[in-house]
Amino acid sequence: MYNPFSLTGKTVLITGASSGIGKAAAVECSRLGAKIILTGRNVQRLNETLASLDGEGHQAIPFDLYESGDIKEFVSTVPCLDGLISNAGTNKICPISFIKEHDLHEIFQVNTLTPILLLKELAKKKKFNIGASVVFTSSMAGLGAVATGIGAYSASKGALSAFVKVAALELASKKVRVNAVCPGMIQTKMIYDESVQDEELKKDMERYPLGRFGAPEDIAWAMVYLLSDASAWVTGTNLVIDGGLTIR
Repeated sequence: MYNPFSLTGKTVLITGASSGIGKAAAVECSRLGAKIILTGRNVQRLNETLASLDGEGHQAIPFDLYESGDIKEFVSTVPCLDGLISNAGTNKICPISFIKEHDLHEIFQVNTLTPILLLKELAKKKKFNIGASVVFTSSMAGLGAVATGIGAYSASKGALSAFVKVAALELASKKVRVNAVCPGMIQTKMIYDESVQDEELKKDMERYPLGRFGAPEDIAWAMVYLLSDASAWVTGTNLVIDGGLTIR
């Protein structure tokens, strides 16, 4: 059956694959025929994701994105790739007056520095097949849809969204595409911070014309598009997936 979104025959590495968007992306990519390499810090949850995948030949390789010094060793264990979903991320509610330097280091390490260094090492070691596609998980917060207390997070994602354009330009000669998805609020564990009350979440949801926060699958399906041959002429873009938030 004709399907331009098929991922059959493609090998895809997914970071932050133990929960949320990363787990949903792994499941959906496997359903469309991809061979998945999962990575994340939580071995138990990583294995739970592995068990939920369709097809065979998948593998889980635990890797801590806080340990950027281990990237070279990690990359040496990875086969040649047709796709990379760089999804792992972290957040911390920190109003400007309370931001500490270690908060900035922690957030930028996971959201910006390690994703960039991982891409660098994969490209340097020629781990991308011709026609490969890289998808970063950025955020609407990185494109200006902000709220109080997320200055460090917004800055880290804004830097990533800017980097995507440069990476797309530099890797185009190698026939590797680079894009990012920019979700609005997604129904994952990350939004249920102890400092955020249910009433605040309910009020925030009212800002979305479609009347709900996104589901992890909403983002996973966009990632499938960007990994597939259906998006063969798409590179250097930040794809907005926000339930209509920015049309208010």
